Amino acid sequence: MTGRLCPFGARATRAGVFKRLIDLALPPRCPGCGATVADQGRFCAACWPNIRFIGPPWCHTCNVPFDHDRGPDARCAACLAHPPVHAGVRAAVAYGTVARTVALRLKYGGRTADAETMAALMRRHMPEGTALLVPVPLHRRRLWWRGYNQAGLIAAALGRRTGVPVDVRVLERHRATPPLRDRSPRERRKTVAGAFRIAAGKRDRVRGRALVLVDDVYTSGATTDACVAVLLAAGAASVTIMTWARVIDDGDD
Repeated sequence: MTGRLCPFGARATRAGVFKRLIDLALPPRCPGCGATVADQGRFCAACWPNIRFIGPPWCHTCNVPFDHDRGPDARCAACLAHPPVHAGVRAAVAYGTVARTVALRLKYGGRTADAETMAALMRRHMPEGTALLVPVPLHRRRLWWRGYNQAGLIAAALGRRTGVPVDVRVLERHRATPPLRDRSPRERRKTVAGAFRIAAGKRDRVRGRALVLVDDVYTSGATTDACVAVLLAAGAASVTIMTWARVIDDGDD
């Protein structure tokens, strides 16, 4: 028995040595500021206190955080006035200085490993019974220019951590849209209207299933709402939105 276990122990020892050599050559860096940290994906002591994690107590419908517990079925004023069609917005953190830096480095800086950091903190909010992870798609021209879809990388990392299947081809952004920043919520909704569709042959992947729509940042909800509408029209049982960060207005609490 001992003889059989030795090769595995030796292999583990070699792997540990190899990891230490890599860490010496390329020391792990804080995703927020780039300072050297103990392990990959960890935030430094300066960045960690500036991350606001989102969790209950929150609105039963949209998951916007409350400043105190109002009961398990409490809903925010916005949801009482206009109930959303999605099944909630599960975000790991509130949008802030550190969360923004991580998102921008993944989106524009080529820091693709940060998708793993995001997924590690998002996985705790994965709804039970999720059948499929669907990332918000990029238009093919933007995908070609950037080289990757940040939402797809996050969805893939979530899939590896949770065992939930991922399909990056369910949704298509068949019409290119301009950047939404600096536009009003109404302008954003108008800009993305009709920009998404179910890919040919993918309706069976959607019909009757509980889906999680994955993106990096939830701002006004214009893009994700457009995707949710298409998925529900194709027969999805429910669509929960899951993101790394969520913009929280001062009045949301």
